[in-house]
Amino acid sequence: MREIPESHRTTTDASAVVLVGGKSSRMGRAKALLPFAGEPLIVHVLRSLKKMFAETVVVAAPNQELPELTAVLVRDQVAHQGPVSGIYHGLKAATKEVCFVTSCDAPFLNLQLIAELLAQISDCDVVVPYWQERYQPLHAVYRTSVLPLLKDQLERSELRPIFLYDKVRTRKIPEQEIRRLDPEGLSLLNMNSPAEYEAALELWKERNCISVCIELFGVARLLAKTQFVSLDLAQEATLAQVFSALAAKLPVLVGRVINSDGLVSGYTCNINGLAFVRTPHTKISSGDKIFILSADAGG
Repeated sequence: MREIPESHRTTTDASAVVLVGGKSSRMGRAKALLPFAGEPLIVHVLRSLKKMFAETVVVAAPNQELPELTAVLVRDQVAHQGPVSGIYHGLKAATKEVCFVTSCDAPFLNLQLIAELLAQISDCDVVVPYWQERYQPLHAVYRTSVLPLLKDQLERSELRPIFLYDKVRTRKIPEQEIRRLDPEGLSLLNMNSPAEYEAALELWKERNCISVCIELFGVARLLAKTQFVSLDLAQEATLAQVFSALAAKLPVLVGRVINSDGLVSGYTCNINGLAFVRTPHTKISSGDKIFILSADAGG
């Protein structure tokens, strides 16, 4: 596999499209909102993609609940029409000719592999991995020129993306090529059941997480009915992600102690007993101890 061009590592030449509108029937709850690395799963996936793509598009079902996102948000006209509909609406909303398409339940995206797929689109309409004897249409690159064919598929109720591949110039990326950049194929892992979700959480924690301890004081402790809270966060996590993870774990604190900006007025936090900090972009290290207390108690 050739060296990845520098121009494809941070690209303004392609868009990323993330599909979130699936039924999640086996999971039993909306996958996009599952907590992962201290934030909703869709936010986690977008955070990875934004390291590479200037434009990200999220395709959701009609009226689907989502957190606030820094992405272009479009919605399927008809709920649960499958990935062909999601791909179609995502490509249609994108401003770039080339799009990398994935789903919200892929927490281990490998940017080097994505870059390689993008690099191979030059003389093709679709570049799609072939992993464990199956095409991976939700980890593939598409040209927007395939939109008319996707529209035809929807009209014929052909809801599997692979029906497109024989009609256009498709490059299949074999497993041995994928393994050169992603030996375990983790970027192609998705989560369809609670057991798969729990396994992915454990794998992420093992490979990527830092652990911090929160100690609550005063009203915060009374509301939470606990003094200490342990959180597992992504490496290079910030104080904002600490507050987001704490809100997900103890929703009783939302509005009383924590809000979308961090801590509500009247509260402050101290890191390791050394400094009082409110700046949301403050970096957190593994083993940090974070004290949350009323501002007057902090002096």
